[in-house]
Amino acid sequence: MDLSNLKPYAGSKMKKKRVGRGESSGLGKTAGRGRKGAQSRSGGGVKPGFEGGQTPLYKRLPKLKGFKALEKKSYVIINLSEIERLGEETINIDILKNIKYFSKNVSELKVLGVGNLSKKVTVQAHYFSQKAIESIKLAGGSVEVVNGK
Repeated sequence: MDLSNLKPYAGSKMKKKRVGRGESSGLGKTAGRGRKGAQSRSGGGVKPGFEGGQTPLYKRLPKLKGFKALEKKSYVIINLSEIERLGEETINIDILKNIKYFSKNVSELKVLGVGNLSKKVTVQAHYFSQKAIESIKLAGGSVEVVNGK
């Protein structure tokens, strides 16, 4: 076996379609383009996005509406029941990042008063609900507001 007797696999090579070469070729007269219409003309066809005269999608969508903040604040919300379960003496956003309490990039921490707190805990967060403040102080803990309300 050498290069002179190599052949392609059967069916891998196809003859070029010769259109417009007489009726008996099967692709004569209209050359496989049908009878009338844009696709049958030379240079015919429609531009990308053309939907047959219907208003195209790119024109139906709104142009420049609304406002999207570039630096949108993202919060992580923690309940008192979760603080109780964690068993830490101090809770802040850095400690929660270290123990992988949340997965995405978060800029601020908010504490809500869902659940009960039975131990003394220092909580440093950006926002607190009124019930959370009352429950933490009732348990003997302290509340520290960090750059927030």
